[in-house]
Amino acid sequence: MSITRSKGASRSVNDPTAKGKGPPPAEAGTAMSRTEAVQEALRQAIIEQRLQPGAKLPEDAIGDAFGTSRTIAREALGRLAVEGLVELKPNRGAFVANPSLDEGRDVFVVRRGLERIVTECLAGRLKAEEIRVLRDHVAREQEVSGHNEVESIRLAGEFHLLLARLTGNHVLVRYVTEVVSRCSLILAMYGRPHSSDCGVSEHGEIVDALIAGDAARACHLMDHHLAAVASRALLQEKAERDIRDVLAPYAARIRGVGA
Repeated sequence: MSITRSKGASRSVNDPTAKGKGPPPAEAGTAMSRTEAVQEALRQAIIEQRLQPGAKLPEDAIGDAFGTSRTIAREALGRLAVEGLVELKPNRGAFVANPSLDEGRDVFVVRRGLERIVTECLAGRLKAEEIRVLRDHVAREQEVSGHNEVESIRLAGEFHLLLARLTGNHVLVRYVTEVVSRCSLILAMYGRPHSSDCGVSEHGEIVDALIAGDAARACHLMDHHLAAVASRALLQEKAERDIRDVLAPYAARIRGVGA
């Protein structure tokens, strides 16, 4: 049995088919495999900072949380390792990737370069429907800002992935997706409280510059925005939680799907 995306259903840019594996399915009702569903749930738990950097990811605990086999858990973890969100250590198992602060700085440097390319590709080229989608997304960010930190984290990351998707360049999508996910880990490990509430007003200004066709201003705004996000890094220790408790709400979303 598999998870099926119903016709007209919204599709997260964190969907597995958006992770460097090409465009979304052309036909509605495309099935998501059990492994992909667990992979996506784990990805969201990491991106939303529910699973902290360095946290152990036991296959049996993940299987228990999702009511599935260890084989499926292992496959999902392997895919996330390719994305750089999970580290597989010989004879020790899987862990949420735990980058150093120096590695984090390097990732942000690469991200700023990639997102400059994104803005250059989009400036003055957005279609009416694409503009509407971007405006709607920023509006949703404004609605939850200051009220729902987890949703703010998710929407902030998806804004940048959405821009990359709109370029139509699948290679660019792949690398932007990876660095955005890794930046989320950096902020989870070193970020100040609420630092991942990625400036909504700055997102709106970037969209305005893209619509106006002002590539230079869009690139400047994006670079300033990402520099501000990176500057919020501050070492903090995070309390550990049992992985079954963390994954319970994600498991509820896919419950009923056969292993």
